[in-house]
Amino acid sequence: MRNRLSAGMLQICLTLLITSPLVAQDPWKISAEKIDPNGYYGVTVANGMIGIVSSAEPFRVKDVVLAGAYDLYGRGRVSNFLRSFNLLNMNLDIDDHRIGSRDISHMKQELDMHHASFTTSFDYGDKALISYTYYSLRHLPFTVLMDISIVAKKDISITGSSVMEAPDALKDVQNYYNEIDRPHVLISLLTSSAKSPTGKLLMCASTTFLFGEPHGQEPRVVHEMWDNNMHLMKFTRKIKAGETYRFSIAGSSITSAHHDDPLNEAERLTIFAKLQGRDRLLQFHNQAWDDLWKSDIQIQGDAASQQDVHSMLYHLYSFVREGTSLSPSPMGLSGLGYNGHVFWDADLWMYPGLLVLHPELGKAFVEYRFERLEAARRNAFSHGYKGAMYPWESAGTGVEETPVWALSGPFEHHITACVALAAWNYYCVTQDRSWLKEKGWPILSATADFWASRVERNGPGHYDINNVVAADEWAENVNNNAFTNAAAKATLQYATEAARLLGLTPDADWIKVAANIPILTFPDGVTREHAAYNGEGIKQADANLLSYPLKEVTDPKQIRKDLAYYETRVPDAGTPAMTQAVFALLYARLGEGNKAFHFFQDAYLPNLNPPFRVIAETKGGTNPYFATGAGGIIQSLLMGFGGLEITPKGIVQIPSKLPSGWKSLTITGVGPEKKIYTVK
Repeated sequence: MRNRLSAGMLQICLTLLITSPLVAQDPWKISAEKIDPNGYYGVTVANGMIGIVSSAEPFRVKDVVLAGAYDLYGRGRVSNFLRSFNLLNMNLDIDDHRIGSRDISHMKQELDMHHASFTTSFDYGDKALISYTYYSLRHLPFTVLMDISIVAKKDISITGSSVMEAPDALKDVQNYYNEIDRPHVLISLLTSSAKSPTGKLLMCASTTFLFGEPHGQEPRVVHEMWDNNMHLMKFTRKIKAGETYRFSIAGSSITSAHHDDPLNEAERLTIFAKLQGRDRLLQFHNQAWDDLWKSDIQIQGDAASQQDVHSMLYHLYSFVREGTSLSPSPMGLSGLGYNGHVFWDADLWMYPGLLVLHPELGKAFVEYRFERLEAARRNAFSHGYKGAMYPWESAGTGVEETPVWALSGPFEHHITACVALAAWNYYCVTQDRSWLKEKGWPILSATADFWASRVERNGPGHYDINNVVAADEWAENVNNNAFTNAAAKATLQYATEAARLLGLTPDADWIKVAANIPILTFPDGVTREHAAYNGEGIKQADANLLSYPLKEVTDPKQIRKDLAYYETRVPDAGTPAMTQAVFALLYARLGEGNKAFHFFQDAYLPNLNPPFRVIAETKGGTNPYFATGAGGIIQSLLMGFGGLEITPKGIVQIPSKLPSGWKSLTITGVGPEKKIYTVK
């Protein structure tokens, strides 16, 4: 154990040297001035609907991902996220030379987390200083904006092009160019549509230029068709030495999964952005982010942790949108990881922190599950069970989307309890009985019916749940898994309590079943992960989840005993970031702030990738951004160091302990009342 910890701490130190800036950390901005394309992991700007992933190459973005757009292609014969039209790619020519990576110097990139913008700036020889900033506009779900500024060092001629290119997987690409001429405005529209790989979706995008000149003095726009997959519109303008010229590109992307008429709607939304104008677009975007950040986590005394925590919150805020019924995948909108599917990562790891800080964001998670309740009922029926059995991997329709070679699809049943826990917690935080009656109760009663039919009734105390994949996914087809059993018990108890709150009569069998589901222990009293478990390495927290988020194990001595046992069973490599976050949370509640801080850092520092400190799923991993891990770490701050607790009567604060290096922890904008909690 001593050698393993030493190796882990060495890895943390090396990671800090590689990924930490040498200047004091800005709490809101992450900057990169040494950009290596071969070791570059992009950072995402998103508004809960459109995600834009940065590139090391000037005037390019790596990916544009649109939430809710799935089709059958690629990995596993199941639904996958689709790359959308890359509507922010552009070209810039100066004096008839196209600017590329080899032409520039002093390149700097910066993510502004407070207002969700990404800026790239560089010198183009002795001719110009160039910067561009893009936004996924928070107040307009399907619209993005890129703002370009050129400072001429000598007289130059520029040609700016908005380039629309279809990803390879799309088919039947159609390209359009329109000009709408009105007495007060001329609108140039570069538009494309294409079908998704099976033809299921129509995907559409449109862009326009926003010029600063008065109407009639704007540059002339020219359309060029290059091939079926790419076309562009461009303009040319002369700039005198010392002059600064600014223009913008606004664009919208939408599919038939979001709108019945996506082609015309893409153009309508782009026209709307054009007529709003750059200043108003940015005013409303910034205001929306200011409102989001009224709910914040503020650490006094640790600037490095503060910046990292803001990054985690920023990404979680970016990947979820109020007023939708969409739930995020483990990688959010940062790419196509895990096919864009929804797992327990959403319900158990990302959701609780967002629910506490922004119940309106949390509502999107439970709306997603409610809208797919009937699919979960059909899933239970086909497996011979009653009620609703939620799929391990879910996408657009709510049917099982796990590739058939993964046993988690047919057997990782604890997801159904995670959905129930999320529904119950939404009521607990909001105290919204109307929602509980209309949407929470159908979820809770159906999932309770599932567990009552799922147990095998082998006598008192032996209502066994056999043949499951555990929360520790290295344990496949095991019996009486600790987390599965305890979460099933919790579902039955929550459904019973919900019935009483609503004046309904709960099924008496629910409590009978809950009272007879076993939680196994070793002879020394340590919670046993499953019936055949004998101390093997574990992929992720399982038995420790009985203390949080469940309340099956509440005795501090038992919590400490289970922690001491299982923290030695997690390998240094190949395991996801959530486990150490749970250890940190529990140790903070036990009053061991410094030990909690060790696991807080171990949860993410070895997982960071340059140049923007984006979190990968595992230590040394290369698949950012792992929003699941960020969600776990945010919970370690809110519910661990911050001592917040979700109860049937709302959010309360229980004792906790900060690390010795932190002067205070302040959590603002908590719950519907937007309360402030402080720990010193």
